[in-house]
Amino acid sequence: MMKEKYEEFPYRIRTCVWEITLACCFSCKYCGSGGGKARENELTLSECLRVASELADAGCRRVSLIGGEVFMRPDWPEIVHALTSRNVKTCIITNGFKMTPKIVSEIKRLNVESVAVSIDGPEEVHDACRQAGSYKRALETVETLTRENVPVSVISALRSDNAPLLPKFYETLKNYKIFAWQIQACSPMGNALKNGVEIGFDAEKVLKFVKEHEKDGFFRIGVADNIGYYTEEEGSVRGVPGFKFRGCGAGLVGIGIDSIGNVRGCESMYDRRFIEGNLRERSLIDIWTDPDAFAYNRKFRENMLTGNCKNCKFGDECAGGCRSYDFFTTGRLYENPLCPTGKKRAAT
Repeated sequence: MMKEKYEEFPYRIRTCVWEITLACCFSCKYCGSGGGKARENELTLSECLRVASELADAGCRRVSLIGGEVFMRPDWPEIVHALTSRNVKTCIITNGFKMTPKIVSEIKRLNVESVAVSIDGPEEVHDACRQAGSYKRALETVETLTRENVPVSVISALRSDNAPLLPKFYETLKNYKIFAWQIQACSPMGNALKNGVEIGFDAEKVLKFVKEHEKDGFFRIGVADNIGYYTEEEGSVRGVPGFKFRGCGAGLVGIGIDSIGNVRGCESMYDRRFIEGNLRERSLIDIWTDPDAFAYNRKFRENMLTGNCKNCKFGDECAGGCRSYDFFTTGRLYENPLCPTGKKRAAT
């Protein structure tokens, strides 16, 4: 009955970001999830295998595994196998510090689609937020994986300190055989909020940087959804030619799961008020098909936009950008502070 209900439901799960542990070898100054120690009572292996089965049954096409640090959980290969054996494309996001030949071998054996290595920028900013030597280890991981023909991308979270260094870091990345570089915004949540990390940067300059280098041919370069602005350049700045941001997909096509089984529309919506249910208490499909769940997106209407997003000509397409970044920077869900279009309109 539940499966039939899901098949008739207007929203289908296509992507999932799944935090399988909060344990990490770092406790980065800006970590949004406050990683470091594993949570008490994280999902057991048998529970994770059940979740993997539920994701596959729901037709989820791609799962991104995150931490903490994924490789700090000893049974990560079993969790990956439960996904890839069901034809769910699986990628892993890592800081690269724990990479070993055995892990590389497992990544290849398990048909992991790709590995994304988080690198903040040049050595001076990367190591300052993590620990001395972490930058070199991250690049060694990139080099090792690409040499073993594992598809590798790099993710950089922008803040006040590293955004101006994008051109310098780009010159370094050009020497590595990565397939993509994703640039995203650091949100003031978790450790970033606790440590008072300066997150502000000029999104318009970032947009210009991406436009200047999108056709260089070294690798795909693009901005993530949480940078959230919407301009005439949509279709060329997201890293995939022709792709346009069509509003936040949390609870519409995407879902987030944390290490104790809480379900959110997006794993970046790291606040208890966005928890829709727990997988120890309810099935994934039951949570997803709840008519009152994910209301911030499922019941969104253009007249809910506020601030500079209100009356924007792109309002029906952008829908105010990334819900998580909106909430943690403005306290509101439908107003994006990084939008150059809105800022220009407000200035006139």
